[in-house]
Amino acid sequence: MGAGHSHAPVAVTGTSPVHRLPPQVKLVALVVFVVSVVATARDSWWWFAGHALLLLAAIAVSRVPLRNLLSRMWIELPFVVFAVLMPFVSTGARTEVLGVSVSEPGLHAGIALLIRGTLGVLASLLFAATTEAPDVVRGLDRLHLPNQLVQILSFTVRYLDVVTDQLRRMRMAREARGFQARSVGQWPVLASTAGALFIRSYERGERVHLAMLSRGYGGRMPRAEGEHVAPRRWADGLLLSALAVVVAIGSHLT
Repeated sequence: MGAGHSHAPVAVTGTSPVHRLPPQVKLVALVVFVVSVVATARDSWWWFAGHALLLLAAIAVSRVPLRNLLSRMWIELPFVVFAVLMPFVSTGARTEVLGVSVSEPGLHAGIALLIRGTLGVLASLLFAATTEAPDVVRGLDRLHLPNQLVQILSFTVRYLDVVTDQLRRMRMAREARGFQARSVGQWPVLASTAGALFIRSYERGERVHLAMLSRGYGGRMPRAEGEHVAPRRWADGLLLSALAVVVAIGSHLT
């Protein structure tokens, strides 16, 4: 229960205006920004540059080092692979790029997908860097998402570290006994480890549930005081997202 965290934290500690925004405000701002980027006309490259400037402004205000965000951009790899393949698998008029014949509509679609994916992933990483995981759950609860979904997410966030630490200790115990997974012959041992981890996690979950019931848990975690967010804070938090909406609309008017 009290196991330490076994992974590097995503959130970057800070006191910037972005860090101080309520989590529900940042969640709404993130969704509005991403939807605006997706809604921007595909061939409006300069309007995408507007989105990029807004995002860079948010990063500057948050004081999160840009290199910290860029180091986590590897999660965009599926978008990159799909964007690179689109010019080769799409149909339509052909054009040459560096001597290679590619589909012109596919090329434009691939570039647009890459830009949208990059902006969306970078905005999500900024949100993760300025918001602790428990705050994300609290923000979802305050936005009145289904209670069961919020509870599942809350327990997942809390006990993912516990299960990960349990797996780390089991791996250390195997290696202390000379085990090394170097061939297919060791797979039965790994399968047994996975089964033991599942049983231990299930039993731990039952014990935690009984302990919570004995302390008065009735299906909903208690909410903290001071849930009301002033309209001024909503306005401050949604300013850049509102400008992103303007950029998206402008891309269709030109």
